[in-house]
Amino acid sequence: MTPELAEKVLSEYFAEWVQALDLTVAEINGERALFRMPLGNHLARVGGIVSGQALAALADTAMVFAIFGHTGEFKPYATTDLHTQFLRPGVGSAILCDARVVRAGKQLVFARAEMSEEDSGRIVATATGTFYAP
Repeated sequence: MTPELAEKVLSEYFAEWVQALDLTVAEINGERALFRMPLGNHLARVGGIVSGQALAALADTAMVFAIFGHTGEFKPYATTDLHTQFLRPGVGSAILCDARVVRAGKQLVFARAEMSEEDSGRIVATATGTFYAP
């Protein structure tokens, strides 16, 4: 899957509120999916930091696309478990999310994601997820 095809899938099959995050796919291959989420007031909470809800949605979305890159195909996956650890406030121009598949079984896929400030490179959150392929 190419970044262009991934962005087409994102715009055609994902909810409008996910699309409102203005995510771009910087890289997608068999090893990882790298997403970029620009920051702005619409994603900020008190103190001007990115909201945890936006980070969790970014991680969930990027991990699903890491699965697409790993399997080489697009099909629906359901998130069965999502655990997000918020390490420090996220600020700056954008958050990068590096998502990777840890293990892919017949029906369950385990993935992890690391989110960092684009400007400083500091890690702001990590996430793990389990996904079900019907």
